[in-house]
Amino acid sequence: MPVVSTPVSLRHAEGPMDNAEVERIRNDFPILHQEVNGHPLVYLDSGATSQNPLSVIEAEQEFYEQRNSAVHRGAHTLAVAATDVYEDARQTVAGFINARPDEIVWTSNATEALNLLTYAFSNASLGRGGAAARRFALGPGDEIVVTEMEHHANLIPWQELAFRTGAALRYIPVDDTGALLLEEAENIIGPRTAILAFSHASNVLGTINPVQTLVKMAHGHGALVVLDACQSVPHLPVDVKALDVDFAAFSGHKMLGPTGIGVLYGKADLLNAMPTFLTGGSMITTVTMDKAEYLPAPQRFEAGTQRISQAMALAAAVNYLQETGMERIHAWETELGRRLVSGLEQIEGIRVLGPKAGVERIGLAAFDVEGVHSHDVGQFLDDQGIAVRVGHHCAQPLHRRLGLVSTTRASTYLYNTTDDVDAFLAAVAGVRPFFGVK
Repeated sequence: MPVVSTPVSLRHAEGPMDNAEVERIRNDFPILHQEVNGHPLVYLDSGATSQNPLSVIEAEQEFYEQRNSAVHRGAHTLAVAATDVYEDARQTVAGFINARPDEIVWTSNATEALNLLTYAFSNASLGRGGAAARRFALGPGDEIVVTEMEHHANLIPWQELAFRTGAALRYIPVDDTGALLLEEAENIIGPRTAILAFSHASNVLGTINPVQTLVKMAHGHGALVVLDACQSVPHLPVDVKALDVDFAAFSGHKMLGPTGIGVLYGKADLLNAMPTFLTGGSMITTVTMDKAEYLPAPQRFEAGTQRISQAMALAAAVNYLQETGMERIHAWETELGRRLVSGLEQIEGIRVLGPKAGVERIGLAAFDVEGVHSHDVGQFLDDQGIAVRVGHHCAQPLHRRLGLVSTTRASTYLYNTTDDVDAFLAAVAGVRPFFGVK
């Protein structure tokens, strides 16, 4: 297995997290020790992409230095070693969400994972996959249900699936605060519902949705449940068996891992019944000039040369998160989120989206500054070394529902201190005066 440095944070991983521990954690993240525009970097954009600890960087480097070879192909020593660490990584990630290794499919990112599902369902609708795949087939009269708060990656693929199959796309609306209208959901999810797809945690609102309530509604009508877990798996304990979702998707780069790798979780019986999506080498058993037979899941969905170094690095990221403790991370980010929201609510001319201070949320806050465009807000903050996200955050329908075009979003992670939040709040308080807005 890779020999990497012991994370500084792991020398103290008991009890509640505090600023002193977070300062030790920051020593594991080289990128955080720099100045931007003459100011110490305050990185508050982990909701888009998180930073990497040394153990993750070294894991990927170690693969290329010591084990670089194709997996599941060669019989030579390097190929065997590469295959071993590749499958060990799958087992590590599976354990992190309480799944079986054969229920973990490697993808390039969560967007690809969700598209994999929709195209597999399209193929089932065309008759591919035989009798076992009929449960995924859609047609006129069937309904796909999403929510009004979805990231585009969990909306557009379902729009396209509806177009290809003739199924209807419906959505659960949100109220003026962005909360799902569960009473409406009970009326929308019904006998025609084939699929319910929704986000565990909103990348705009910070809302943590009632997964088990929605799963019960969907399963009560025989519908499949797809969970967008991009903003939950990195930030709070997620047990896919306890949640009883049928599928879930998340990305490595949002959870201390590298870019270029994502995960599709699926219940084993469902994955093995699904038609293939991408086809080619490494996912077949027998090929003739007329047809092919495919391997069981997960290999049947992993055509071609795989994301080997990225899988190793993602496993290192999971180890880092587990050693630090997901309950502890969630509690710390809850405190940071509360500090963000309560501080923003006290600044004149600021509208914060999502739950009020004191209501549980993940550690992010999106907000509108009256009279100042979000891009100008972001540039003003960047001039002071503070990195945030601006725009519609790939959630145009949600912004439109809330009467906005774009917002500014600050998102925290385990390497952020309360001082980071306070520096951000002090800077935001200066935005309207700087632009002369009264």
